[in-house]
Amino acid sequence: MNVRNEIKAQIIRAGMTMQEVVDQLAEEYGWSDSVSNLSNKLQRESLRYVEAVQLADALAEILYRNKYHVDTVYNGEDGLHYASTGIYDCIVLDIMLPILDGISVLRMLRKQKISTPVLLLTAKSDVADKINGLDSGADDYLTKPFVTGELLARIRALTRRTGEVAVDGLQFHNLRLDSQNYTLSYGQEQIKLSLKEYQIMEIFMSNPKQIVSKEFFIEKIWGYESDVEYNNIEVYISFLRKKLQSIHANISIKTARGIGYFLEEQPA
Repeated sequence: MNVRNEIKAQIIRAGMTMQEVVDQLAEEYGWSDSVSNLSNKLQRESLRYVEAVQLADALAEILYRNKYHVDTVYNGEDGLHYASTGIYDCIVLDIMLPILDGISVLRMLRKQKISTPVLLLTAKSDVADKINGLDSGADDYLTKPFVTGELLARIRALTRRTGEVAVDGLQFHNLRLDSQNYTLSYGQEQIKLSLKEYQIMEIFMSNPKQIVSKEFFIEKIWGYESDVEYNNIEVYISFLRKKLQSIHANISIKTARGIGYFLEEQPA
């Protein structure tokens, strides 16, 4: 795949010339380079994107074979979006990513108080780069190329650390989700959840101020390639609403029409 040519083709389909794109960039963002420099930049970004895809797919295959559940993205912007949910046990983050580099992603995550362990990957072996990565909030650092066994050992070490400090559940106001026995409790009342109900509630309570889409639930619980339909989510949401009512919780699951669902505390 030649990403540069595909971008150019999209520009042409949009009815613009490369010069018009440069002019627009100059007007909106202060771009001062020529058409040739824009073409060269597209070339560099296309190569970086192809390398990111190849590395991510190879890592995903290694981790799948070792019984890890993996979400894969190919640029820093998407990586930041996924990692900001805070639901992962570990993040393997390449420094050399298109759109947004790994160090920038890492700094933004730590600024958001996302404490998920991060293993940085980079082709750079300079001590200053390692220090920069660790000072930016990385928990460990691995230089490419690396041996698969070392990668897996470092991930095991990071996830063990997570397990040592992990809490037994999540809490949203006075509503508590227990990860040991899959129960939902409010005050002195509690109710048992099925596995899928627990997973849905875990996503809600890990993202208490966010609207969660049906697509996000399906991707995180059933997997990206699953043929699960939206009405499956609707059924589980209905079950959870009834269980919240049964324990007299003042927390409800609200619908943002056409977008998704979110938790809300009801006024006393």
